[in-house]
Amino acid sequence: MFIAMNRFRVAPGSEAEFETMWKSRDSQLQSVPGFLEFHLLKGPAKEDHVLYSSHTTWRSRDDFEAWTRSEAFRMAHRNAGTTRPLYLGHPEFEGFEPVQTITRDRAG
Repeated sequence: MFIAMNRFRVAPGSEAEFETMWKSRDSQLQSVPGFLEFHLLKGPAKEDHVLYSSHTTWRSRDDFEAWTRSEAFRMAHRNAGTTRPLYLGHPEFEGFEPVQTITRDRAG
């Protein structure tokens, strides 16, 4: 498994527009080999921004990297940066591979 995250520092007052942008875009993810799950997460509000994170789970790092080189990736990101700036600075990418996983026992 591989988890890919991007952190966004969204300008105060731009939260609804930022969320609408994400919710209305054609992410192309459901057709990508190795894609498992996506979450858009809203974090704490600070004085100068509200923290958001996009969080995708992949079968492997190789699947994630293949997606970043795909036509689906280019299509999903074709309008990035074309609207007024909603966030401060560039998104901050973080990639993670699990060291330990604990799941709930659903047997019986």
